Amino acid sequence: MSDVHGGILAGRALKAAGVECIFTLCGGHIMPLYAGCQEQGIRIIDVRHEQAAVHAADAWARCNPGKIGVAAITAGPGVTDGVTGIANAWRANSPILVFGGQGPFENLRRGSLQEMDHIGVVRPITKFADAIYQTHRIPEYIELAIRHAVSGTPGPAYLEIPMDIFMGNVEEEVKIPRISTKAPRLSPDRETIGEALDILRSAERPMLMAGTSVKWSNASPAMNRFISETHIPSFSNGMGRGTIPPDSPEFLNRARRHALEKIDTIILAGTLLDFRMRFGATIPETAKIIQLDMDATLIGQNRQADVGLVGNLACSFELLSEEMKNTNTQLDFTSWRDELRVVETEAEAKVQAALDSDESPVDPQRMCREVRDWLDTLGDTIVIGDGGDIVATAAKIIPVKREGAWMDPGPLGTLGVGMPFALAAQASNPDKRVVIVYGDGSFGLNGFEYDTAVRFDLPIIGVVGNDAAWGQMMRPQGAIYGTYDSTLLNPTRYDKVVEALGGHGELVERPEEMRPALERAAASGKPALVNVMIRQDRGYKGGIYV
Repeated sequence: MSDVHGGILAGRALKAAGVECIFTLCGGHIMPLYAGCQEQGIRIIDVRHEQAAVHAADAWARCNPGKIGVAAITAGPGVTDGVTGIANAWRANSPILVFGGQGPFENLRRGSLQEMDHIGVVRPITKFADAIYQTHRIPEYIELAIRHAVSGTPGPAYLEIPMDIFMGNVEEEVKIPRISTKAPRLSPDRETIGEALDILRSAERPMLMAGTSVKWSNASPAMNRFISETHIPSFSNGMGRGTIPPDSPEFLNRARRHALEKIDTIILAGTLLDFRMRFGATIPETAKIIQLDMDATLIGQNRQADVGLVGNLACSFELLSEEMKNTNTQLDFTSWRDELRVVETEAEAKVQAALDSDESPVDPQRMCREVRDWLDTLGDTIVIGDGGDIVATAAKIIPVKREGAWMDPGPLGTLGVGMPFALAAQASNPDKRVVIVYGDGSFGLNGFEYDTAVRFDLPIIGVVGNDAAWGQMMRPQGAIYGTYDSTLLNPTRYDKVVEALGGHGELVERPEEMRPALERAAASGKPALVNVMIRQDRGYKGGIYV
C-alpha cells in the first residue's frame, strides 16, 4: 500500500468492519470518504438533510443486528443538523459511527469556513467523541470508535477528521486493524441467578417486561425459552416489541395496566424505569423487582431492584434456565397468565367498534385496522411509526410479528424519523415491504426524503393520518389553557407533494377507500404516500382518544 489518501484508508477500515452502506449529505470536508467507499464497493446513499443521514444510520444498525450504522456529515451546520439524529441514537442505544468534517488542522483556531467545536457539542450524546490529527492513524481511530459504540450498552461514536488530514497522503504501509462490531458476551454471576430464582419460586403473580436491551443483546431466543418454560405473562416496550412472538400464549398487549396493579414480582428485561413506566411508580411498592441489563449503572435507576443481573441478557436467560434445570425448579404461572388473557380479550372487544367505524373523516383506529389487514396480505414487512397519537394508536392495533418488524424513534420521541428509517430498512431489506405510519406533523419534518427514495428506487409506502393538527399537543392545550394556538395545521395534500417529487400519491377521505388506495400504492412500484383525512379529536382524557 503506498501513496493513498485518508479517505482510502477510511474506506478500507470500514470494509474491514463489514460496513456495506453509508448515509451522507455531501460537503467539501468529507469528500475523500466517498472515494474510499467507492474503492471498497460500499454503497453511498445521499439524503437531503444531515438529520436524515444520521437517522438512517441508526435504522441500519437496528435492521442489521451485529453491524454498525455509518453516517458522514460535513462541518459546522452539517454537524449541528445531525445532532438530533445522534441524540436519538443515544437514547435508543443504537451503535452508529458518525464522521464529521472540520476545517484544515493547520488552520485550527484561525476561523476556517464552518469551523466550530463539534466535539464539545456531541460529547454529551455519544459514547466516544474524538478527532484524528494524523492521516495514518485513521484506521486505528475507526476501530477504537466502533469498539466503544458496540461495547456494553451500545450507542453513537463520533469521529472528526480535519480536511487536510482526510485529504492527506501517506506513503508507508498502513495496517488495517481487525475490527469487530459484535460486543463480547458477559454473564452475571451465579449467586445473583440463584437470588432471582428464589424470588420467582415464591411469586404467584409475576410478569416480564421485554425492553430495548433484549434486542441489543440478541437475547430473544433465550428469553422466549425461559418464557415458555415458566408460562410467565409477558409484555414488551421500546425495541423489545417483536422480541416475543405475538402468537406466544404468554404474550399480552392490552392487559398491562391490570397486570401492573396485581403483580407481586416483575422481571425487567432491559426495560428502563423511565417515563414509560412512570419512573417505577407503575410497579406496586410491595412487588419484587428482578432487573436484567447490560450496564450496572442502569440497575436500580429510579427504583431499587431486589436483584440485578448485569451482563448480556441472552447469557442471563440462559443461566436462569440452566439453574432451573440444575436445581429441579419447576415454575408454572399458567393460571395467572390465563387470568390476564381474559382481561386482554375483554379489552380487545371494547375497541372493536372503533376498528369497524365507517365515519368520515376516518376514525384513526379504523385507519390503523385497515393498514393492519392490508399488511397481513404482504408477508414479511417492516413498519415504522413516525408521529404522536397516530403511532400510539397503531402500536396497539398493528401486531409486531417478529423482531425488527417495527421501528419508532424510541425514548427521545424524535419526530421525522419515518422516511430516514425507511431508507435504511428498504435498502437493507429489498425483499420486504417497508411501510411508514405517519402523523401529518411528523411528515413535514423529513418528508422531502421522498426525493431520496425516488432517486434510489426504494418503493417505500407511507400512510399519513391527516387531522390538520399536532394532535397530541392540541387536546391538552385546549383542555388546560383553552386555546389551540400553535397546534393547528392545514389539511395539506401531502400526496401531491410526493407526486411532485416523482412518487405515487393517493388521497383517502372515506374508510372504504383505504384498501384500494393501499393496493394501488403498492402496485405503482414507486415510493408512495396514502394521505388519509382522519377525524380531528379535541376531547382530552390524558392523551387517549375519546
